[in-house]
Amino acid sequence: MTAPARDRDPGLQPERTRLAWRRTTLSSTVAAVLAVKAALHGGPSPLGVVSCALCCALWLGFLVVAHRRIRTLASGAGRTTALGPRDATAATLCTVAIAACAVALVF
Repeated sequence: MTAPARDRDPGLQPERTRLAWRRTTLSSTVAAVLAVKAALHGGPSPLGVVSCALCCALWLGFLVVAHRRIRTLASGAGRTTALGPRDATAATLCTVAIAACAVALVF
């Protein structure tokens, strides 16, 4: 006989997930800083300043989603709560948009 889902021991899975969100946030921070550096290389231009502002706004959006998820996992409520579709979509869109900004800055 199997135990009910609420009695399941999640083990270290929530901790691993929380650490993965922290690593992803750090990677996003590095990507945003490098994008700002690339945009402002050779002096500020109107396009470079707009690119910097866009990268920073996207980074902040991702940071909000990640912080909310990390806080949920740390509180213990995340053991049974999956990432919501709204947060998953926001994190994905921010990540893809930062990547698109990076591609635009390189070319």
